[in-house]
Amino acid sequence: MADISSRLPGNVKGPWYVDSNCIGCGLCSATAPDIFELNNEGQAIVKRQPSSPDETAQAEQALNDCPVQSIGNDGE
Repeated sequence: MADISSRLPGNVKGPWYVDSNCIGCGLCSATAPDIFELNNEGQAIVKRQPSSPDETAQAEQALNDCPVQSIGNDGE
């Protein structure tokens, strides 16, 4: 489970985030490319919060598939 206290600083403000456990595998950015991207350090960040039910479903799929569970949603 992702840790909000380890939230990467590049994430946009909002409930969805990626924490410092990210290994940069790229699965999330392939699953939800409008939401996630790899930063210059090779870790994923949330570049834009989901804004539709389809985008939320893609973000949830990425969260569930993340091999190191570094994607979180704090329900903010």
